[in-house]
Amino acid sequence: MTDTGGNRNSAWESLVRALGPFLALAIVITFFGLADRGFNGTDARFLTLHNARTVCTQTAVVGVAALGMTVIIIAGGIDLSVGTAIALSATVLAWLLTHGYPAHFAVTGCLLTGCVAGALNGWLISALRVVPFIVTLGTMTLFVGLAKMLANDTTIRPKPGMVPTWLSSLLTTSGNALYMGVPLGLVLVLAFALILAFILKFTVFGRHVYALGSNEATARLCGINVFANRMAVYTLAGLFAGMAGVYQFARLSVGEPTAGAGLELKIIAAVVIGGGSLSGGRGTVSGTLAGAIMINVINSGCTQLGLGNSLWDIMLGVTIIAAVTFDQWRQS
Repeated sequence: MTDTGGNRNSAWESLVRALGPFLALAIVITFFGLADRGFNGTDARFLTLHNARTVCTQTAVVGVAALGMTVIIIAGGIDLSVGTAIALSATVLAWLLTHGYPAHFAVTGCLLTGCVAGALNGWLISALRVVPFIVTLGTMTLFVGLAKMLANDTTIRPKPGMVPTWLSSLLTTSGNALYMGVPLGLVLVLAFALILAFILKFTVFGRHVYALGSNEATARLCGINVFANRMAVYTLAGLFAGMAGVYQFARLSVGEPTAGAGLELKIIAAVVIGGGSLSGGRGTVSGTLAGAIMINVINSGCTQLGLGNSLWDIMLGVTIIAAVTFDQWRQS
């Protein structure tokens, strides 16, 4: 006899899990839209196309790095070094440009730097058998030290002629640089998100990632190569960190070794707010993107209302606590 009640409950839980982050995002947008209208009247600018484009553009760096963090958290890991890995990658890009290397070579070097940083994390976690929190806490300082060494404890500023237009305009919101109404960088983020969602849902590697996060011991007993899969997970996340480094350079036009400080908290928060579980085995690409957008929506809303950064930090902290509490309640 078919357990139709159980199937209905499972389907309802899956629907809530998928739509929950978007419902929360809609509530936050509605709240700030109404508040902006009430406070600023005809000068309200929150619910405008320009502000929406700006918010999405500001989300690009956190959003693309959060895609990689999604894979790590699903696999039951964590990466506190992602912020400094982004800054290191951007510093490498700036250094290569200032030394006369072509832009495509510099971007490749930026992406490879992210991959090496991620692979180092994966290897240290697997080889030393130390919890990811401690390993990545150490490499967080290691990466910022390497970036400072490369930049001689200063900011690397390539001359304008060294930076090609296609690179500097990746996240530009001006009319001439838009592609289908949005910056090209955002189109690439959506493309990466679709590819990653396909990998997680329809490939053997994706199934192994979820199995690794759900129960590592069981995954090992089932014949899954835990070492190889963990290396692949962290290297893939490093690739996304390298791409975030490209975006960070496109926004700042400099290589700043300390520019990634605190960025890891926003990246992890985006995954958690989007429904990812710090216990592993749960998370979606779409939810992560919704979480990343929500962080910048709160920031933009506070700015439009004339509120300080301190209140934004408080609201973001409350949102993270609420998301984690809801996840724990759902598991229980």
